[in-house]
Amino acid sequence: MRSNFREYGLPVVLLAASVVTTTANGARFMQNFLEGMPPVVRDSDLWPWGWLGDHPDLYISGWSFSFTLLGILLVHEFGHYFACRAHGIRATLPWVLPAPTLSGTAGAVIQIKSRIPNCDALMDVGIYGPLSGYIASVLAVAVGFTLSVDAPTSAPAAIVRFGGEPLTIRLLHELLQHWDPQIPPFDHIVPHPVLVAGWIGLFITSLNLIPGGQLDGGHILYSISPRLHRIFTNFLPFVLFLAGAVYWVGWILWGIFLMVPAMRHPKVPLHAEVSRGRIALGVIALIILILTFTATPFYDNSLMHFLHLDPFTNAPH
Repeated sequence: MRSNFREYGLPVVLLAASVVTTTANGARFMQNFLEGMPPVVRDSDLWPWGWLGDHPDLYISGWSFSFTLLGILLVHEFGHYFACRAHGIRATLPWVLPAPTLSGTAGAVIQIKSRIPNCDALMDVGIYGPLSGYIASVLAVAVGFTLSVDAPTSAPAAIVRFGGEPLTIRLLHELLQHWDPQIPPFDHIVPHPVLVAGWIGLFITSLNLIPGGQLDGGHILYSISPRLHRIFTNFLPFVLFLAGAVYWVGWILWGIFLMVPAMRHPKVPLHAEVSRGRIALGVIALIILILTFTATPFYDNSLMHFLHLDPFTNAPH
């Protein structure tokens, strides 16, 4: 009975809780969108429950953000899950993790419960999650752009400013604007919650493709070269600490995360090298990382910014 709950009940409970939390955040994003404002313009937008207590009828308006974001997360994790099934690897169903974050979730995971038999299997398990999630995120961003509107001149400033846009968003915007000139200019847009969810999906994809530890990018790199994987895993935390000081403080947490002993990659039998076709999948993973990565996912959120220092001169702002 306990085993059945962990196998089937726990994923359902976590998903239900995540529906509640992401819909709450989505409702706040939607109301700001309808009023011509950025997604987060006041501190209460980060924790919308007080506002929802006063306006419970508006809760349902968050479904478009919640449906889109949870759909992206589930597509990503089921990419891993079905790759495991194809190779006879035991794995749990996806666990979507509710959390008091900007999106209402801390992402999603599956737990692999048996040994990965070879490098081809490891490549497939690593790549098919971010590949599936990337495709879902691209679709969400495309739809989100068509639903977004011009920002009014009276729009207040955002207190959380989404940072340097990944290439995927820039390229999609140019393609869509060529197809439909009515789509607002990139720098004067009020993003629809579906666009926000798509942006978060791309961000999650890039985080997962960091080539170290047991992240998806780590699995992919390990399948190609365990030696390179070891070098990157040891070197990346210091790069991420520097990036956290200059670009986004969250990189420091990811650097610490990679140093946790539990992130050490388990041994995979190396009796056969990864096949040539899987090498091509590794190249695709690198291309997706380039298309989704941004060093500054949020503006004004570096360690130097919080210390009121200029990151290049060490002088106070």
